[in-house]
Amino acid sequence: MSPAPARLDPAHYEPGRVPAPMLELAGAADTLAAGRPGKVGLLELRYARAGERTELVDRYQKSPLQIMRPLYVDPGRPDMPVTYLMSTGGGIVQADRNRLDIRCGPGTAVHLTTQAATKLHRMEFDHATQVVRLTAEAGSYVEYLPDPLIPYRDARFYQQTQVTVDPTATVLLGETIAAGRLARGERHAYRMLFSDLEIARPDGEPLVVDTVRLDPREPGSVSGPAVFAGHDLMATLYAVTGLAPAAEVADTLHEALRASGTAFGVSVLPDDCGAWARIMGSDSPTVTRALRTAWDAVRRLLIGVPAPDLRKT
Repeated sequence: MSPAPARLDPAHYEPGRVPAPMLELAGAADTLAAGRPGKVGLLELRYARAGERTELVDRYQKSPLQIMRPLYVDPGRPDMPVTYLMSTGGGIVQADRNRLDIRCGPGTAVHLTTQAATKLHRMEFDHATQVVRLTAEAGSYVEYLPDPLIPYRDARFYQQTQVTVDPTATVLLGETIAAGRLARGERHAYRMLFSDLEIARPDGEPLVVDTVRLDPREPGSVSGPAVFAGHDLMATLYAVTGLAPAAEVADTLHEALRASGTAFGVSVLPDDCGAWARIMGSDSPTVTRALRTAWDAVRRLLIGVPAPDLRKT
């Protein structure tokens, strides 16, 4: 077996593959190039069960990525640390390369979110990437619910998320994408926003693959029924779990979203490994409430406690 690449080796922080249309936009940036100091953000977190609660036992961070100290602020689950993922750079700019590795050990309970929305700034000569590797080991319960991605005019961004879930673990995974800086009238003014999500078992058996290719210059790319469908925000929530039957999880999501005032769809995941929902709307508070309502409903079903009120600045 070949040794693992060093952290600052491009083989470590670059995605294993980047879609060809994105690579065609590659070029020498007129600012700091990819790989230069401050352009590679790394975050490695490992959680383990310690007595009656979960604790962060290993951490490595390289600016611009960092975290706040985990906080035990969930009254329903005082054993569960809430970790805020942060960036010191005020957003993602051209030639940035981020990688996050998060391992949740056996029997852990972890909530991960961001401090605020992730801003994808204008990019003229290169693109930016983010790689997320999330592992949920036996009996763990993990929530990864970052705030929205907001692409600015001419942004070029590719995100690759790979989740490994033990058959006895549960993962709630959310994602929200805005059509742009709506307050400035920027709707689908970005150049490209691509995302690949892969959820698999530890032996490599694939469970879920969700491929998003948003290219406003391609007809139907951003307005089709599987994406924005004429709305300004698109949110997705996946619940991979064995704590309740997949049909019951799907019914819970559907009932929670029925009066949300959004357009939505719900279905079970392959092999009945859980369920997922896609939510669309044009009012940000309404979509945010709908996603929270769905999270709260599934949480009550699976672990019997409501979603906590997580205040952010």
